[in-house]
Amino acid sequence: MVLLVSWAPVGLKRVPLTLAILCVAIGVAVFSTGLLAFDPDPRTWDTATERLTELVVIISLMGAGLKLDRPPGWRSWSTTWRLLAVAMPLTIAAVAWLGWAGLGFSLAMALLFGASMAPTDPVLASDVQCGPPRSGDEDEVRFGLTSEAGLNDALAFPFIHLAILAAAGGLATQGDLADWFTIKVGWKLLAGLGSGWLVGKVLGYLLFRSRRGGLSKLADGLIALAATLIAYSVAEMVHGYGFLAVFVCAVAIRGTEREHDFHQEMHDFSDQIERLLMMLLLVLFGGALANGLLSSLTWTDALIGLAVVFVIRPVAGLIAMVGSGQPWRERLLLAFLGIRGVGSVYYLAYGINHGDFGDSERLWAVVGFIILVSILVHGVTATPLLARLARRRGSFPAAAAPANPRGSENGD
Repeated sequence: MVLLVSWAPVGLKRVPLTLAILCVAIGVAVFSTGLLAFDPDPRTWDTATERLTELVVIISLMGAGLKLDRPPGWRSWSTTWRLLAVAMPLTIAAVAWLGWAGLGFSLAMALLFGASMAPTDPVLASDVQCGPPRSGDEDEVRFGLTSEAGLNDALAFPFIHLAILAAAGGLATQGDLADWFTIKVGWKLLAGLGSGWLVGKVLGYLLFRSRRGGLSKLADGLIALAATLIAYSVAEMVHGYGFLAVFVCAVAIRGTEREHDFHQEMHDFSDQIERLLMMLLLVLFGGALANGLLSSLTWTDALIGLAVVFVIRPVAGLIAMVGSGQPWRERLLLAFLGIRGVGSVYYLAYGINHGDFGDSERLWAVVGFIILVSILVHGVTATPLLARLARRRGSFPAAAAPANPRGSENGD
């Protein structure tokens, strides 16, 4: 499998497959033989599922932050803010309503369903993200999806906590709601943002600005993993959102010295670790499918799962882009390519491990089905769609120019 991760991306360029699809297929094939007694069902290995997905997500978030050449700014990141402030809450509300009205879930489980489906996955969305640092592969669609994936994994967390609060019966208590708003929303977001920025600035200074000309010449790409774990640990110790801290740390490191070659080395190392862990998770996901993860799925569940992929996220994304000035093709791609994957598994496992939601077998089946559909549909269509957009941009540069051009160093 390690050899496959190394060689497959080259061979898969000429066929409508991705590494993710291949890993899931191998997992299904291997575990269907019955030769392995191990059953990788996330419902059985709930704590291991939470921890393993947590690790791969934070490593992916570091890679996503290092990819971004564009300095943060209100105007230059307007696509990101639209997707976060409009598309994500609309997606949560619509999916939660479908879970409650269509699937008969309790309010708590419906909220958990909606919040788990909110993030654009930073792991499986690597095919639609920006290229490596300074590669120039950062059109508005790739930038929007990369920055959205980097931030909405953290911004979905308050809604997971809201679902846990609902499971405990706390929505009817004013004190519990006030605690949720001040701590789970206010403090944890600020603490994650502040700790990530601080760690990123300190590491950036040590790497690029210290007295001896920076320590980057004495280091290697392993620094990316160190930065990931330090930022995440500091955020957790001050009770902040570690996902947010890791992404902000990566953006802060890039901002310290944006053109240095060492960013490429850190990105490459982070990308290799991410692909190895992604391979492991997807093979295990294929094994869970082979061992009956979707056994409780009904036709109603499947239809609602398809609606999440083909209706709710695309419509929410298009609403978010109203008035953006983006060409329609770019709006459609930003809306459609909201890939669901490892982040959704993490949030679902986290919620179930920290709240009393009752029997979650059907919820796991619906989420597993949505992730499978997203892996297949987005995996097959993403690369051709983005390649077609790039060719059209090359033929009509004026019409395809991004509405929000890259900002200056201060983000204006």
